[in-house]
Amino acid sequence: MALESEVLTMQCPNCRSKDIGKIGVNQYYCWNCFIELSIAKNTIHTHQVEEDGTLSSLDDLFEEEARKLS
Repeated sequence: MALESEVLTMQCPNCRSKDIGKIGVNQYYCWNCFIELSIAKNTIHTHQVEEDGTLSSLDDLFEEEARKLS
């Protein structure tokens, strides 16, 4: 149950939307800006989904503090 409440309070570091859906274990998708998010050690890691389905990290675009779960 803790994970469900985590999803409700998580905010996309890119667009600040809370419209985030769970797609796997510790993996989420922002329906507003279409990026994939994963969580490790209370930090949100951001990824762009490429045309071939691979993921490119977007972490370098955000300060580490902005990617911390609150």
